[in-house]
Amino acid sequence: MTTVATAPVAPPTARPRPVADVLIMLRRSLLRAVRYPGLTVFLVAGPLVMLVLFVYVFGGAFGAGVAPGVTTGAEGRAAYLDYITPTLLVITMVGGATSVATSAAMDATTGIMARFKTMAIAPGSVLSGQVLGFVVQALAALVLVLGAAVAMGYRPDADALDWLALVGLFVLLGLALNWLCVAMGLSSRSVETASNAPMLLLLLPFLGSGFVPVETMPGAVRWFAEHQPFTPIIETTRGLLAGGAGLEGSVAAQAVAWCVAIGVAGYVWSRRLYRRERRA
Repeated sequence: MTTVATAPVAPPTARPRPVADVLIMLRRSLLRAVRYPGLTVFLVAGPLVMLVLFVYVFGGAFGAGVAPGVTTGAEGRAAYLDYITPTLLVITMVGGATSVATSAAMDATTGIMARFKTMAIAPGSVLSGQVLGFVVQALAALVLVLGAAVAMGYRPDADALDWLALVGLFVLLGLALNWLCVAMGLSSRSVETASNAPMLLLLLPFLGSGFVPVETMPGAVRWFAEHQPFTPIIETTRGLLAGGAGLEGSVAAQAVAWCVAIGVAGYVWSRRLYRRERRA
């Protein structure tokens, strides 16, 4: 009986599984946060220090300027705590986004991202896992910062629907800022450059309604404060925490529109950079 030799059959090529791959990269991002807690500590410590500084040092004087009829001292501190807490929650989300820029730059400059490109995984999962991981970290940090504000006397008036809307806004804001900062990290030539690139995002809340009403600003500065992204985002956060008091639908719509615009721009930019071969 004659035996016919046959060529070996190549194993089937593994196909990427987008959902499973994103979950794996999300787990990787969260494990990195556990193993390198410095970024997470910074994410929480910065807003906490600002909370204590602005309320107990400046709050007694600033409170009289943000709430009509409020006197300086303890009454002013309480008024300014109500005013500044929403701002610091937004800044916490911004801090999480700046951390993802550093993380993306580390992956790009150390070569691990180039290695991922050769593996049978969904191309978008590498960046999506990082983005989702830092959104989860930022939301956890929000709970700690809000808890500290409540311990200092802050009492939000939000109901269940307000809280649900607030969580949705912060998730949308986190996704938008993280995609933008991933792009900043991938476009940087070093980790140090990536850590400094998103600093403008941390400055914008100071140039808006975050710490003082825009009505107190001079003409040109006021115009910029009224038309930059963080003013409607902060005002929407402030209104939701106050139970919807004084919150205008147009302001909330502007906040959502800014988040969507920033997120789309960051996503398109980061995906383009990911596909591009990095030059030495």
